[in-house]
Amino acid sequence: MINSAIPIIVHPFAIVEDFGNLSTGIAGEVVQKVVNYSYRLAIVGDFSSYTSKLLLDLICECNNGNHLYFVESELRTGKLGN
Repeated sequence: MINSAIPIIVHPFAIVEDFGNLSTGIAGEVVQKVVNYSYRLAIVGDFSSYTSKLLLDLICECNNGNHLYFVESELRTGKLGN
């Protein structure tokens, strides 16, 4: 159940550079694990430098969901809950 999940906050420096390259499949694997295990994960950082439409679409889709969020500061992690 999503309300019992422990919220996790990650900063981009803790993620491999290829995460943003969707052809590697890393982002897809992370998203799948987060959803499968009902984690709530916020990746905190500046994503304005990304230009890949596919990656920006993934970020937008995740931010509209219930498990994975891309936010610009820890102050915006309120969707993670308690």
